[in-house]
Amino acid sequence: MNEKQLQALARKNAAKATRDMNKPRPSYDATLDATRGGGEESSALEAQRMFKEMKRREF
Repeated sequence: MNEKQLQALARKNAAKATRDMNKPRPSYDATLDATRGGGEESSALEAQRMFKEMKRREF
C-alpha cells in the first residue's frame, strides 16, 4: 500500500467516525427522552425558569 492510498483511507475513516458521532442515538423508552438533555440552550433556559420560580416561593 503506497502513501497516497494510506492517506485516503485515513481520511475516509476519520470522516466516517465524525459522521457516526454526530448521529442521534435511538431511544426505545420514553423515559430516556425525558431524562436526556436537549442541549445547552434548552438547559440554560430551563435553569433560568426554575430559579425565577424559586425566587417567587417562600421556603
